Amino acid sequence: MAMTEPGEQQQLPTREVILHLLKTKGAMSTKELTEELGITIMAVRRHIQSLERDQLITSKVLRQSMGRPTAVYELTGQANGFFPNKYPTLTLELLQELEESFGPDAINQLFEGRKDKLISKYDALMQGKEMSERVAILAQIQNDNGYMVELEQLNEQEFLLKEHNCPIEQVATKYKNACHCELQMFRSLLEDADISRRECLADGGNRCTYSIKSKQKPSAH
Repeated sequence: MAMTEPGEQQQLPTREVILHLLKTKGAMSTKELTEELGITIMAVRRHIQSLERDQLITSKVLRQSMGRPTAVYELTGQANGFFPNKYPTLTLELLQELEESFGPDAINQLFEGRKDKLISKYDALMQGKEMSERVAILAQIQNDNGYMVELEQLNEQEFLLKEHNCPIEQVATKYKNACHCELQMFRSLLEDADISRRECLADGGNRCTYSIKSKQKPSAH
């Protein structure tokens, strides 16, 4: 069985090699990627198209002092999930340290403060909007924050908001304050709606699902 020499990388799929190259070397052109990978330019372009379609890389035009402008590729924020990070672990350790030093009330105050700031940040977006518009805005806010939201309108008065991802799942699993504050934020931003959580990722569910029902009577037809 062949041994891997020190410093020699394990064989990775070309797609992942491109992501690693862009991470370590910065923006690169198709020509530069072709030279690094040692494969045909057509093969590189196929991988680039696939990565762009998955929103893992994006292109920009690099203007040079001489010659024609060149298209180069760089990672998007979404590609960060492919690389190791210890943020969830660090966050949990800091929260545990805070709880041990100052007690559970300090954790409650932390999450409550975050909730109040988010409400202040988003409340202006809701002003003067119809119920359906505000629900759509809330769904977009959560989607932009990485929750992979699917919004389903059941009828004129009722919606299901499904979050297929939770960026803070590890934190929420240990500290239910996070889930409680999310629900309270929803209720504050949609104050004329009855909102309940039917399913929760942090409790072992397949997603977080919220039922949103308008308190207003349906309009007469």
